[in-house]
Amino acid sequence: MTMLMISMIELDKKNQHSHAHKLLRECLKPYNIAYSEDMLSLGEHGKPYLAERPEVCFNLSHSDGIAACIVSEHECGIDCEKVREYRPNVVRRVFSPAEQELLEAAPECERDLLFFRLWTLKEAFVKAVGRGISYPMSSVEFNFSDGVISCSEQARRFRQYILQGGKYVVSVCETIG
Repeated sequence: MTMLMISMIELDKKNQHSHAHKLLRECLKPYNIAYSEDMLSLGEHGKPYLAERPEVCFNLSHSDGIAACIVSEHECGIDCEKVREYRPNVVRRVFSPAEQELLEAAPECERDLLFFRLWTLKEAFVKAVGRGISYPMSSVEFNFSDGVISCSEQARRFRQYILQGGKYVVSVCETIG
């Protein structure tokens, strides 16, 4: 069973964090877990997990105006972002050459959204593998074909939600099997 919750809410940074944990508390109820933040332990690279229930995997994300949570029996990652002007220096640093070409070939009016579609997929992936930004992000490559997300890394399932007409992007990564 996988639980996914997305909440659109305008909060300051401190309250965004608290709100994301409220989403986690709700997602953990079907697992009969009465969640509180003091239940968390940190993995080698800082990924939080439930020490008492390591078979229940989760991940959180929040950004300006949005919070998201995923709970699964498989390793998972989630990232949400408000779409804004992308930064070309980030593209050169973390996008593969093929992703850079994809972005450059897109009409200028679509580049900000495309950047955040790719960025959130990369973030969800590195969060799912538990390495965060220590993972060489340019080594994992994404593409879109006929509405299907393809990735250079196997054994992962990806989903993406574009919300409010492209104002927000939420990407999810789950390990398969």
